[in-house]
Amino acid sequence: MKFAVVTFPGSNCDKDMYEAVKNILKADADLLWYEHANLENYDAILLPGGFSYGDYLRTGAIAATSNVMQQVKQHAAQGKPVLGVCNGFQILTESGLLPGALLRNKNLSFMCHQETLIVENNQTIFTTTYTKGERIQLPVAHGEGNYYCDEVTLRELTANEQIVFTYQNNPNGSVANIAGIVNKQGNVLGMMPHPERAVEQLLGSVDGLRLFQSLIHNWREIYVANA
Repeated sequence: MKFAVVTFPGSNCDKDMYEAVKNILKADADLLWYEHANLENYDAILLPGGFSYGDYLRTGAIAATSNVMQQVKQHAAQGKPVLGVCNGFQILTESGLLPGALLRNKNLSFMCHQETLIVENNQTIFTTTYTKGERIQLPVAHGEGNYYCDEVTLRELTANEQIVFTYQNNPNGSVANIAGIVNKQGNVLGMMPHPERAVEQLLGSVDGLRLFQSLIHNWREIYVANA
């Protein structure tokens, strides 16, 4: 399985994502500068955290209009996995690949600490190594992680089991405690907490490791087996 980690101007978690996949999981991965990225031969696309374009206009808004995101949309339409973490989640909502929007934290301050998440759906390609209802520890690091959607969208997310992770103690004001969601097809995941920063015990948690292990395992079971 080959991963592409797309770097935008202002990305600062791209190396973390690359190291987690390449050196911890020993998977094939490349760091790709957004202007020159050709995603055609990659199996999974990773959109890392940071402050793309300095968060001007809105977080993720400018990156969402870049040419590479047209490739990401095509990739997603083919049913291939896309993971957006923190700023990557913001880019996914701004590009329309996921519903809703990320607003300023309720306390209007940047936060950086460990959070307890609840696994709400362990039947996605990203979460099968977890158990439903399991509590896991992942770090958050954001100023605009307050997930918002209207009531109609929230009902759809709930009915379709698109809410994948929730916060045990909602730190940022997100509606329904949402920390991560998938699209209806289940192959695009956006989340504010950082699984790539929880892949070694030295970092305080290894709970993020299983997200990437789920993805690799399910790729082999589903996509490769049916190729």
